[in-house]
Amino acid sequence: MKFNASICAGLVATLLSVATPALSQTIKIGFISSYSGAAAAQGDQLDKGVKLYMKLNGDKLPPGVKVELITRDDTGPNPDVAKRVAQELIVRDKVQFLTGLVWTPNMAAIAPLTTEAKVPFVSMNAAGARIMNNAPYMARVSFTLWQSAYPLGQWAAKKYKRAYTAVSDFAPGHEAEEGFIKGFKEGGGEIVGSLRVPLANPDFVPFMQRIKDAKPEIVFGFNPAGKAATGMMKAYADLDLAKAGVKFIGTGDIVTDDELPNMGDVTLGVTTVHHYSAHSDRPANKAFVAAYKKEFGENLNPSFMAVGAWDAMDAIFHAIREQGGKVDPDKTMEALKKWRNPNSPRGMVSIDPETRDVINPEYLREVRKVGGKLANVELETLSTGLKDPMKEADKKK
Repeated sequence: MKFNASICAGLVATLLSVATPALSQTIKIGFISSYSGAAAAQGDQLDKGVKLYMKLNGDKLPPGVKVELITRDDTGPNPDVAKRVAQELIVRDKVQFLTGLVWTPNMAAIAPLTTEAKVPFVSMNAAGARIMNNAPYMARVSFTLWQSAYPLGQWAAKKYKRAYTAVSDFAPGHEAEEGFIKGFKEGGGEIVGSLRVPLANPDFVPFMQRIKDAKPEIVFGFNPAGKAATGMMKAYADLDLAKAGVKFIGTGDIVTDDELPNMGDVTLGVTTVHHYSAHSDRPANKAFVAAYKKEFGENLNPSFMAVGAWDAMDAIFHAIREQGGKVDPDKTMEALKKWRNPNSPRGMVSIDPETRDVINPEYLREVRKVGGKLANVELETLSTGLKDPMKEADKKK
């Protein structure tokens, strides 16, 4: 009996010694998204992208290492709430990573916290480019507005001479406007007018009427996707701008893959530049879309936000693997600077080690009907790896 008891005691001690390191290597990830308010649909896309990645890749970590996802709602474009929940995640929950965020103002609000606490943040969507300049513990895998707006301006100047811009009145809208105007003017185009539309509850009809009265050949539009994009598109249709000879172009936000069914045939022919389309025939994208539909429903399409969430989790898992599960904030940032994924649904994507910003492919797209359904069809690859043109332009100032 004594002999058996000593064996059992030794076995228990051995098991505990094996289990303890695994328990001590739980990585906490604070995930902030918009689950309520006007941006709930966008927040849901981030949530679905995260859940799908975790389900399919949750085991791709060093032995004995696991992640714990701690989710918080920022309620939409609400910097005060975003700052509060980020602070709670850092101080109370002691997370080692932060990620998520639909909205640029919310990203700006938490930037000082990430620097002070040295907690790396990976942006899944928020696209305001200049925030990164003074936020050394931030990295972005989503996009910047100049990456799509600037090459779209260059493309448009080859076909049209008179353009009007209409963007949402906040930092990403301003950056989209700047990028398009620069690209269009460099190609010899003329900007006949510019409008900035209030972010909250906008009525697009008066703005579209002013555009119609100016008689441009094209209108360049940007807003933060979802219901706002649908409202903008419906105002364009209600005032018959297409019949008046005004073509609608813009960044990919205005005709997101998940929102196209709500917009209707008015979107046919709308031309955009963007880094992702659910309709792309890249093998990695086909696999991603198939997995997304299997998990969430055959009638649902992933948008670029779901892809941003997928790639952000991939970058975080890369940083964890590079450190063997024992993460250090400075080593994490160095690992993030080296992240690249040739098999992203969008194509090759990576992080610029100099700026910690994303390097994206960019595609010229047009809304067409495929199999009776609206889709963003990629017509041309404008760039296989575009760094943020805004930062290049800022260097020359």
